Amino acid sequence: MEKELKQQPSNCIKVVLFGPESTGKTTLSRQLAKHYNTVWVPEFSRAYLQDKWDNERKICEPKDILPIAIGQMKLENELAQKTNSVLICDTDLLETKVYSEAYYDGACDPILNTYALKNFYHLYFLTYIDTPWEDDDLRDKPNERERMFNAFESALKTYNKPYILLKGNKKERLELAVKHIDNLLMNKT
Repeated sequence: MEKELKQQPSNCIKVVLFGPESTGKTTLSRQLAKHYNTVWVPEFSRAYLQDKWDNERKICEPKDILPIAIGQMKLENELAQKTNSVLICDTDLLETKVYSEAYYDGACDPILNTYALKNFYHLYFLTYIDTPWEDDDLRDKPNERERMFNAFESALKTYNKPYILLKGNKKERLELAVKHIDNLLMNKT
């Protein structure tokens, strides 16, 4: 299992869109991938959990966390081989860890915990809760956005992850993210 959660070596800069549900991560991931003419890693859990909801009418359970983490890393490792510039990640294992702890009374599988902290990303973009809430089958915490945002920011601070807070409309967020990714690309060795 450890092999399945480990990042494979790559030559690209990796950035992560990070934050609570319905804060514009997927929209910005797509915009950034288009801007840089690169690939982006979608959030594996969306498809996994939507399929579970459609077929079983069940929401995420603790037993789903490791399969979600494994699926996410498989996608990331595959797509990281398709670019030498920048890889835009709609999520990462640290986000999965935060959700696991928030939903399951602080519990996180020890192996997930290890790789959530061990895997490396050049920069995190923490998306703020100033975007309108968009309801769907999977989103379930419209009244807990601030608590969830605080959990995400706390994780970045606790584990000393480099991050930029993104606020404002889509254009403002995109411009700020591009500025920081351009800086990373200019300093790439």
